Amino acid sequence: MQGFSISARAGSAWAVLLALTALSGSAYGETPDISGTYWASEYRAKIAVLGGGDLPLTAEGKAAYENNVAGLKDGSIIDNARRYCVPDGLPRALATPYPFEIFQTPPGQITIVHELNHQIRVIALDQPMPSEKELTTLPFYNGHSVGHFEGDTLVVETAGFNEKTFVDGSGAPHTDELRTVERIRRISPTQLEDVITIHDPMYYTRDWQTRFVYTLRNDVWLEDYVCGEPHRDLSSVAGVRRP
Repeated sequence: MQGFSISARAGSAWAVLLALTALSGSAYGETPDISGTYWASEYRAKIAVLGGGDLPLTAEGKAAYENNVAGLKDGSIIDNARRYCVPDGLPRALATPYPFEIFQTPPGQITIVHELNHQIRVIALDQPMPSEKELTTLPFYNGHSVGHFEGDTLVVETAGFNEKTFVDGSGAPHTDELRTVERIRRISPTQLEDVITIHDPMYYTRDWQTRFVYTLRNDVWLEDYVCGEPHRDLSSVAGVRRP
């Protein structure tokens, strides 16, 4: 029995070591593995500022926010992401109550596929940001993204957004000067963290951050999604408004 106990402890220690190796991703110079299917356990329409407090809006940003909130309420402004299934934009796309999948293939890029609105984000690895001319003449809903690994963390810079999206589901605004930096990493063998910094000096008095944590759910397959039609059961996601 003693030999079995030692073997069990050794096996447990080895499992922990393997998990830590996977989390660090830097062992033996290997790229960290963050691939898999992820799903948030909670949802907030209004984004939460990391550290607490309200959105640090400028006077112009506050006016734009109040206009969006009023327009969404009286119907003079349409939330196209929910009416027509266009992409949500950042950081709203990260606040999804639906699962998404990360693919670390083909070489040189990471692809994120969201069930919600069938959004696809392609992150070019170890490449420069497109030129200012390309960013301004070809703006995307979810922007243009480039990334690189710093140890166990994928750092993603995104710019070149159009102005057709909201920062969150409540109507928080942004301009086409929006830039974001995400730091994405495994914080446990089954959890992924994404801390995103928002930079938009016209509407915000300072850079600010928000944080999302997702659970690895490789038992879940992405399903079809069409605006206005029934979708998967979201009762496991706290904060989702029930019909």
